Amino acid sequence: MASIKPGDKLSGPEKAAVLMLSLDEEHAAKVFGMLDLEEVKEISQTMSMLGRVDSEVVEAVMREFGQSVASTTGVYGGFEATEKLLRKVLDPETVEAIMEEIRGPAGRTVWEKLCNVNENVLASYLKNEYPQTVAVVLSKIDPAHAARVLALLPDDFAMEVVLRMLNMEMVQKEILNDVERTLRSEFMTNLARTSRRDNFEVMAEIFNYLDSASEQRLMSALEERNREAAERIKNLMFTFEDLARLDGSGIQTLIRNAGNDRIAVALKGASEKLRELFFSNMSERAAKILKEEMQAMGPVRLRDVEEAQQYLVNLAKELAASGEIMLLDGKDDDLVY
Repeated sequence: MASIKPGDKLSGPEKAAVLMLSLDEEHAAKVFGMLDLEEVKEISQTMSMLGRVDSEVVEAVMREFGQSVASTTGVYGGFEATEKLLRKVLDPETVEAIMEEIRGPAGRTVWEKLCNVNENVLASYLKNEYPQTVAVVLSKIDPAHAARVLALLPDDFAMEVVLRMLNMEMVQKEILNDVERTLRSEFMTNLARTSRRDNFEVMAEIFNYLDSASEQRLMSALEERNREAAERIKNLMFTFEDLARLDGSGIQTLIRNAGNDRIAVALKGASEKLRELFFSNMSERAAKILKEEMQAMGPVRLRDVEEAQQYLVNLAKELAASGEIMLLDGKDDDLVY
């Protein structure tokens, strides 16, 4: 989960989520009781994804709501805190349904969530629906994702969907709501219950966060016990040097979001190829300043370099998850999220 720091711009739901987590459970429950179910779902989704919120941000939000806060130590939004608050005001079955939806694919609306469902899984479900329903769904999700799903549908069925999309007029809100309810109750809930991350993907993610010495030590031990498993984890890991696979636009976005201080320390331990990729995607003046900064800082502790590099890796993953950059895994068009 990402952290929220002073200066970060918060959306309305994020401000509401911070406020709810700042209140004691009794008052939070009363506030929830005055909201409708969709509002509860949206705030709950946001609460579960907040991560660490700096105390200054909490104070700013409280001030904006016109309340006086003498002292605060920040809050942490997560699944457990969200579920605990919901159980104070909603029945267990409703809470379970909301939490299952939150734990499902990322996204605040059904349509956003569908864009994060694997195209094979989505196509497998949609091929059993009416062509008109599928036409509505594909018209509401990201065109690139819709194209991948359409390509996986049986030819005759896919053509029915295409023709219905071509002749589709404005979809009535009642029909759209019915489709949303069906997707939420029959598809998303089942998906949240049955989806399970691959064990090797989970392990690769953990290895990504290890410091260099621990990673080498554990990987060497694993290679002795199970070389095949070790190789599979290596192939799934995303490292600092993998940033070399970013295109120019991706590197520029990363640079804008990272700041020179982090980049300077991280590049102290980078390959010449990766350094040049960063420098070539800066203005001549900015590259010169960065090079001078790197030279002026002299020797840097390995631990500091690794922390800066890990920061850039995590930032790249966050930017990829939000669709701002694209991470390539070295194969033709495969994407790593």
